Amino acid sequence: MKEISVTEFKKLKDEQADFQLIDVREPFEAEIAQMGGQLIPMGTIADHIDEISKQKQVIIHCKSGRRSATICQYLEQHGFENVYNLKGGILAYAAEIDASIPSY
Repeated sequence: MKEISVTEFKKLKDEQADFQLIDVREPFEAEIAQMGGQLIPMGTIADHIDEISKQKQVIIHCKSGRRSATICQYLEQHGFENVYNLKGGILAYAAEIDASIPSY
């Protein structure tokens, strides 16, 4: 499984790179803290697999990186070679990059 650090992720955002950000947390979590990704809760990934790009880099995130790692492995088993787990999730991003994002 490929991973991307929050520092590398911020660099992609700053460079306005063409990537897809997918948030696999639950809706109530997305109401607490956001990074602007497309919300596809973990339990619904199979129903939304056609919404995930196979052409551009896809970064999957959750709260801590565990659920997103599971989803990255699932997608790799379904032919995706372009998915990256955001190491440490939104908590790492809030701690290291953007303190305005609430930790929960």
